[in-house]
Amino acid sequence: MRDCRGLWRRFSILLLFGPLFGPFAWSAPSRAEPPLWEALRAGVAVALIRHAEAPGTGDPAGFKLDDCATQRNLSDAGRRQARRIGAALRENGIAGARVLSSRWCRCLETARLLELGPVEPFPPLDSFFSHPERGPAQTAALRESLRGPGNSLPRVLVTHQVNITAMTGVVPRSGEMIVVRPLANGEIQLMGRLEPGRERSERASE
Repeated sequence: MRDCRGLWRRFSILLLFGPLFGPFAWSAPSRAEPPLWEALRAGVAVALIRHAEAPGTGDPAGFKLDDCATQRNLSDAGRRQARRIGAALRENGIAGARVLSSRWCRCLETARLLELGPVEPFPPLDSFFSHPERGPAQTAALRESLRGPGNSLPRVLVTHQVNITAMTGVVPRSGEMIVVRPLANGEIQLMGRLEPGRERSERASE
Protein backbone atom coordinates (compact mmCIF):
# COMPACT_ATOMS: atom_id res chain seq x y z
CA MET A 1 0.00 0.00 0.00
CA ARG A 2 2.87 2.33 0.85
CA ASP A 3 4.42 1.66 -2.57
CA CYS A 4 1.13 2.49 -4.28
CA ARG A 5 0.91 5.79 -2.43
CA GLY A 6 4.47 6.62 -3.53
CA LEU A 7 3.68 5.83 -7.16
CA TRP A 8 0.52 7.93 -7.00
CA ARG A 9 2.47 10.84 -5.49
CA ARG A 10 5.01 10.75 -8.34
CA PHE A 11 2.23 10.47 -10.93
CA SER A 12 0.45 13.47 -9.39
CA ILE A 13 3.64 15.55 -9.60
CA LEU A 14 4.00 14.57 -13.26
CA LEU A 15 0.43 15.63 -14.00
CA LEU A 16 0.91 18.92 -12.18
CA PHE A 17 4.25 19.97 -13.65
CA GLY A 18 4.33 17.98 -16.88
CA PRO A 19 2.79 20.79 -18.99
CA LEU A 20 5.67 23.07 -18.02
CA PHE A 21 8.18 20.70 -19.57
CA GLY A 22 6.06 18.96 -22.17
CA PRO A 23 7.12 21.02 -25.21
CA PHE A 24 10.72 20.03 -24.58
CA ALA A 25 10.19 16.45 -23.53
CA TRP A 26 7.67 15.60 -26.21
CA SER A 27 8.85 17.65 -29.19
CA ALA A 28 9.31 15.62 -32.37
CA PRO A 29 11.87 17.35 -34.60
CA SER A 30 11.87 14.41 -36.99
CA ARG A 31 8.34 15.40 -38.01
CA ALA A 32 9.16 19.11 -38.24
CA GLU A 33 12.50 18.97 -40.03
CA PRO A 34 11.62 17.63 -43.52
CA PRO A 35 9.35 20.59 -44.48
CA LEU A 36 12.07 23.02 -43.37
CA TRP A 37 14.72 21.34 -45.50
CA GLU A 38 12.29 21.22 -48.42
CA ALA A 39 11.57 24.94 -48.10
CA LEU A 40 15.31 25.70 -48.05
CA ARG A 41 15.98 23.51 -51.10
CA ALA A 42 13.17 25.18 -53.03
CA GLY A 43 14.40 28.68 -52.21
CA VAL A 44 11.13 29.50 -50.43
CA ALA A 45 12.98 29.90 -47.14
CA VAL A 46 16.31 31.37 -46.05
CA ALA A 47 18.69 29.90 -43.46
CA LEU A 48 19.96 32.33 -40.81
CA ILE A 49 22.88 30.62 -39.05
CA ARG A 50 24.53 31.92 -35.92
CA HIS A 51 28.28 31.41 -36.26
CA ALA A 52 29.64 28.20 -34.78
CA GLU A 53 31.08 27.99 -31.27
CA ALA A 54 33.50 30.83 -30.49
CA PRO A 55 34.22 31.11 -26.75
CA GLY A 56 33.52 34.46 -25.14
CA THR A 57 31.01 37.27 -25.51
CA GLY A 58 31.03 40.31 -27.75
CA ASP A 59 34.30 41.61 -29.15
CA PRO A 60 37.62 41.94 -27.29
CA ALA A 61 39.20 45.32 -26.57
CA GLY A 62 41.31 46.33 -29.55
CA PHE A 63 39.00 44.58 -32.02
CA LYS A 64 39.97 45.21 -35.65
CA LEU A 65 37.80 44.07 -38.51
CA ASP A 66 40.76 43.26 -40.74
CA ASP A 67 42.77 41.40 -38.10
CA CYS A 68 41.43 38.04 -36.96
CA ALA A 69 44.06 37.89 -34.21
CA THR A 70 42.18 40.68 -32.39
CA GLN A 71 38.81 38.93 -32.56
CA ARG A 72 36.95 36.04 -30.99
CA ASN A 73 37.49 33.07 -33.24
CA LEU A 74 36.07 29.60 -33.64
CA SER A 75 37.33 26.93 -31.27
CA ASP A 76 38.27 23.51 -32.62
CA ALA A 77 34.82 22.36 -31.50
CA GLY A 78 33.32 25.26 -33.42
CA ARG A 79 35.14 24.26 -36.60
CA ARG A 80 33.88 20.70 -36.26
CA GLN A 81 30.39 22.08 -35.67
CA ALA A 82 30.55 24.20 -38.83
CA ARG A 83 31.66 21.20 -40.89
CA ARG A 84 28.76 19.15 -39.50
CA ILE A 85 26.32 21.89 -40.50
CA GLY A 86 27.67 21.84 -44.05
CA ALA A 87 27.49 18.05 -44.17
CA ALA A 88 23.87 18.12 -42.97
CA LEU A 89 22.94 20.67 -45.65
CA ARG A 90 24.44 18.46 -48.33
CA GLU A 91 22.77 15.34 -46.91
CA ASN A 92 19.45 17.17 -47.21
CA GLY A 93 19.93 18.03 -50.86
CA ILE A 94 21.63 21.44 -50.57
CA ALA A 95 24.98 20.86 -52.27
CA GLY A 96 25.48 24.51 -53.13
CA ALA A 97 24.06 27.82 -51.93
CA ARG A 98 24.45 31.55 -52.13
CA VAL A 99 26.34 32.10 -48.89
CA LEU A 100 26.39 35.59 -47.35
CA SER A 101 28.32 36.31 -44.17
CA SER A 102 29.09 38.92 -41.59
CA ARG A 103 32.60 40.29 -42.09
CA TRP A 104 33.60 39.10 -38.58
CA CYS A 105 36.21 36.33 -38.79
CA ARG A 106 34.19 33.79 -36.78
CA CYS A 107 31.31 34.13 -39.25
CA LEU A 108 33.49 34.03 -42.36
CA GLU A 109 35.24 30.90 -41.12
CA THR A 110 31.91 29.24 -40.30
CA ALA A 111 30.61 30.11 -43.76
CA ARG A 112 33.69 28.77 -45.54
CA LEU A 113 33.69 25.53 -43.56
CA LEU A 114 30.14 24.84 -44.78
CA GLU A 115 31.72 24.19 -48.21
CA LEU A 116 28.64 25.27 -50.14
CA GLY A 117 30.33 27.71 -52.49
CA PRO A 118 31.95 31.16 -52.50
CA VAL A 119 31.30 33.31 -49.43
CA GLU A 120 30.15 36.90 -49.92
CA PRO A 121 30.84 39.34 -47.06
CA PHE A 122 27.64 41.32 -46.44
CA PRO A 123 27.80 44.29 -44.01
CA PRO A 124 24.12 44.15 -42.89
CA LEU A 125 25.01 40.81 -41.25
CA ASP A 126 27.83 42.38 -39.18
CA SER A 127 27.46 42.31 -35.39
CA PHE A 128 26.03 45.39 -33.71
CA PHE A 129 26.50 43.97 -30.20
CA SER A 130 28.84 46.83 -29.24
CA HIS A 131 26.84 49.42 -31.16
CA PRO A 132 23.14 48.64 -30.63
CA GLU A 133 22.17 51.95 -32.22
CA ARG A 134 23.13 50.40 -35.57
CA GLY A 135 20.69 47.55 -35.15
CA PRO A 136 17.51 49.06 -36.64
CA ALA A 137 19.23 50.25 -39.84
CA GLN A 138 21.06 46.94 -40.35
CA THR A 139 17.92 44.90 -39.70
CA ALA A 140 15.95 47.04 -42.17
CA ALA A 141 18.69 46.60 -44.79
CA LEU A 142 18.71 42.84 -44.24
CA ARG A 143 14.93 42.63 -44.56
CA GLU A 144 15.08 44.64 -47.76
CA SER A 145 17.77 42.38 -49.23
CA LEU A 146 15.63 39.31 -48.57
CA ARG A 147 12.69 40.82 -50.45
CA GLY A 148 14.61 40.60 -53.70
CA PRO A 149 14.27 37.45 -55.75
CA GLY A 150 16.81 34.76 -55.00
CA ASN A 151 18.75 33.07 -57.76
CA SER A 152 18.55 29.37 -58.50
CA LEU A 153 20.50 28.55 -55.34
CA PRO A 154 19.23 28.32 -51.75
CA ARG A 155 20.27 31.24 -49.53
CA VAL A 156 22.38 30.73 -46.40
CA LEU A 157 23.27 33.70 -44.18
CA VAL A 158 25.87 33.42 -41.42
CA THR A 159 25.61 36.09 -38.76
CA HIS A 160 25.41 36.80 -35.01
CA GLN A 161 22.93 36.24 -32.19
CA VAL A 162 21.95 39.92 -31.95
CA ASN A 163 21.16 40.11 -35.66
CA ILE A 164 19.01 36.99 -35.63
CA THR A 165 17.19 38.05 -32.47
CA ALA A 166 16.45 41.49 -33.92
CA MET A 167 15.07 39.88 -37.06
CA THR A 168 13.07 37.02 -35.55
CA GLY A 169 12.84 37.40 -31.76
CA VAL A 170 14.66 34.07 -31.39
CA VAL A 171 17.84 33.79 -29.30
CA PRO A 172 19.78 31.07 -31.15
CA ARG A 173 22.55 28.84 -29.88
CA SER A 174 25.95 28.87 -31.55
CA GLY A 175 25.59 27.04 -34.85
CA GLU A 176 21.80 27.00 -34.74
CA MET A 177 19.90 27.57 -37.97
CA ILE A 178 16.75 29.69 -37.97
CA VAL A 179 14.60 29.09 -41.04
CA VAL A 180 12.60 32.09 -42.21
CA ARG A 181 10.36 32.86 -45.14
CA PRO A 182 10.57 36.40 -46.59
CA LEU A 183 7.11 37.77 -47.40
CA ALA A 184 6.22 40.19 -50.17
CA ASN A 185 5.39 42.99 -47.72
CA GLY A 186 8.89 42.91 -46.24
CA GLU A 187 7.90 40.93 -43.16
CA ILE A 188 9.61 37.70 -42.12
CA GLN A 189 7.78 34.49 -41.24
CA LEU A 190 9.56 32.25 -38.75
CA MET A 191 9.23 28.69 -40.03
CA GLY A 192 11.34 26.77 -37.53
CA ARG A 193 14.72 25.98 -36.01
CA LEU A 194 17.34 23.36 -36.87
CA GLU A 195 20.53 22.35 -35.08
CA PRO A 196 22.32 20.13 -37.60
CA GLY A 197 25.73 20.98 -36.14
CA ARG A 198 25.11 19.48 -32.72
CA GLU A 199 26.26 15.97 -32.01
CA ARG A 200 23.66 13.42 -30.99
CA SER A 201 25.31 13.02 -27.60
CA GLU A 202 24.77 16.74 -26.95
CA ARG A 203 21.07 16.50 -27.79
CA ALA A 204 20.60 13.36 -25.73
CA SER A 205 22.03 15.05 -22.63
CA GLU A 206 19.23 17.64 -22.51
